[in-house]
Amino acid sequence: MPTVSVDKALLFEGLGKDYTTQEFDELCFQFGIELDDDTTEQVAGTDERPSLKIDIPANRYDLLCFEGILRALRVFLGLDKPPVYKLTTPKEMLTLTIAPDTSKIRPFFAGAVLRNVTFTQENYDNFIDLQDKLHQNLARQRTLVAIGTHDLATLEPPFTYEALPPNDIKFAPLNRTEEYTASGLMELYENDKHLSRYLHIIRESSVYPVIYDQQRRVLSMPPIINSNHSKITLNTKDVFIDVTAVDRTKLDIVLNIIVTMFSQYCAEPFTVEPIRVVYPDGQEVVTPNLDPRTTSVHVSYVNRCTGLQHSAKEISQLLTLMGHDASPSADEDVVDVRVPVTRPDILHECDLMEDVAVAHGFDNLPKTFPGTNTVGGPLPINKLSDIIRHECAYAGWLEVLPLILCSHDENFAWMNRKDDGTKAIVLENPKTLEYQIVRTSLLPGLLKTLRENKKHSLPIQLFEVSDVAFKDASEKQRMSRNERHVAALYCNKAAGFEVIHGLLDKLMMMLDIPRIARDDTKTDRGYYLREAEDATYFPGRAAHIFVRLPTPAAGAGLDSLKDLEVALKGDMHIGTLGVLHPDVLQHFDIAFPCSALEFNLEPLL
Repeated sequence: MPTVSVDKALLFEGLGKDYTTQEFDELCFQFGIELDDDTTEQVAGTDERPSLKIDIPANRYDLLCFEGILRALRVFLGLDKPPVYKLTTPKEMLTLTIAPDTSKIRPFFAGAVLRNVTFTQENYDNFIDLQDKLHQNLARQRTLVAIGTHDLATLEPPFTYEALPPNDIKFAPLNRTEEYTASGLMELYENDKHLSRYLHIIRESSVYPVIYDQQRRVLSMPPIINSNHSKITLNTKDVFIDVTAVDRTKLDIVLNIIVTMFSQYCAEPFTVEPIRVVYPDGQEVVTPNLDPRTTSVHVSYVNRCTGLQHSAKEISQLLTLMGHDASPSADEDVVDVRVPVTRPDILHECDLMEDVAVAHGFDNLPKTFPGTNTVGGPLPINKLSDIIRHECAYAGWLEVLPLILCSHDENFAWMNRKDDGTKAIVLENPKTLEYQIVRTSLLPGLLKTLRENKKHSLPIQLFEVSDVAFKDASEKQRMSRNERHVAALYCNKAAGFEVIHGLLDKLMMMLDIPRIARDDTKTDRGYYLREAEDATYFPGRAAHIFVRLPTPAAGAGLDSLKDLEVALKGDMHIGTLGVLHPDVLQHFDIAFPCSALEFNLEPLL
């Protein structure tokens, strides 16, 4: 959750009340935010002003600055009505033309103008801080969106947004008077603690984005730095805002948040001057679009989810406290809602229901007993898994938790296994070769863990109890299934087949499954080994694990149908153990012999 620091005295002055820390903490709780810290005691005796640090929900971008928090709380307390944001109609609309090459790096642009702004040191700092908060959160460290703000009086429209080779771009960056090429700026900011983190975004591109005015003066080179020529100061009156992005939705959200938060300082509050953006294909877009989104919420749905019995009128009043323009419709069960552009977090009817609950007060919602009395507990497979984990740990084995995704080679070729295309679940667009499929075996993860821990003294005994996944056409909805497996790996100067065999015997003894002879036809419960030919293991040093489950008694209930199906199939092959093949060890860069065990735990439930 982002944390916003606001001036305590200014906030309480804006709210018209000098709250105690406890009172303001309760107000924050009611509104759905959290007071993290009050610095009054820390700054006592210093020149620093007390501040409040408030934790904001990650999707409430309208609360990322002092202005947004104050405005939202005043509306919530009924002190103000939600503001109406308006676009002015200039005599001649500013125009920005986008060059075709911008499609190679940062194709989308939006902008706006704030006219006759009055800056103080406080709101100027808030203006800069909001841009930084948006860059770090919604813009994902400027990779998705970049913001630039300029003193319009120093510029001459129309503007152009272009993408040029780095050596063709030259200007004096912010707070510097010397001009640099774009390549020179990359070297200049290589060790800058603030800007160096953004250089990678465009460094490898053949062209860099740049914005010019009519006189070919640079406004900014997004997402790195603005020009010193057009920097804003406390004396700036007209602010030109440019926003470039690779995502059109986030582009609009960022611009809307900035202009709605700081248009209150214009001579005519909450008015914004739009600009015309001309795309390479001739399409013209006027930005920003401040029209509210029209939607609706059902009274019955809200009451059913919250346990309330509110009418459409009452729900409309509560939604107004959360910044919406709401009114009952002709249908008694429907409330018409106009969602302001400051609330992009409202996506579905459930979001409006949540706003009603917040405005009513979560602590005021009716308390009801559930219709059924249930007792929680672990699933049987999870309970059995925990028992297995404890027994392995008691025996001196170390549990590891490798990643569920792995490369195709690690799962098949490195294990001397062939992929017939019917088992492994393959990722459509893996970002790296290391994460191509969902594992079908636990052994590759254990072997990779061993590879990274070769420096530890021998013997090394590792185990894992976790899921593997397979394609399964019988699962009509997911087309896949999970299996809970147990795997163990023993590494020493000698292979130690007897050690891995001993672990299997211990686990089966704990599960009350006795060892039986493979030709024993009288015993109805037990396990036995049968020689295996598995390319993962050394020839003649591997065995399949078979279990025999008891036949259900006559008249067994529905819970035993799965057991009946298993019993009718006869003895079940659940896994394999043995000495790993030298080729497998070589693939994983392991120099010592190893023994391994893996079996399916689910048939033993």
